Amino acid sequence: MGFKKITTPLTEDTVIDLKAGDKVLINGIIYTARDEAHRRLTILIAENKPLPFDLEGQVIYYVGPTPEKPGEIIGSAGPTTSYRMDKYARTLMEHGLKGMIGKGGRSEDVKKAIKEYKCVYFGAVGGAGALISRSIKSNRIIAYEELLSEAVRELAVEDFPVIVVNDCYGGDLYDEGRKMYQNKLKGINLI
Repeated sequence: MGFKKITTPLTEDTVIDLKAGDKVLINGIIYTARDEAHRRLTILIAENKPLPFDLEGQVIYYVGPTPEKPGEIIGSAGPTTSYRMDKYARTLMEHGLKGMIGKGGRSEDVKKAIKEYKCVYFGAVGGAGALISRSIKSNRIIAYEELLSEAVRELAVEDFPVIVVNDCYGGDLYDEGRKMYQNKLKGINLI
């Protein structure tokens, strides 16, 4: 199966076409944010203050890139563990966020919110940050510069490789993969 190419900002039609296990190439603008940036964004939402970017249809990549070397656009930009953003994810989805990129599983509440708000959670390959950074064509800090590598950045990406982990139908690649593996083990009488 080949890759599906999608462009940001994501529309509901794009999201409902994605299923757990789909390999995807993202093109367009994505934003970076980690723990502290997420906390600050949700405070702005609670205080009804403007955000540094419009969440509608956007994708947030959970990454804290390393500093770029001379002549590079960005340093290594591999995903960080997603569960640390779980306590903020529902609020951002309620306000228009359509996609998240990271590594690792999500809480049951986030999976429910993904279905409820028709969003998608993509997995990026951990340990491949230098390779992933080749898909990043521009890098601009737009908020919280004092957070250094965890500042909110606007990244222009071209054919950014991800896989759908959680789709808006409740599909979960991690659960499905685990079940397939267990069934194979049962077939060879190891369980």
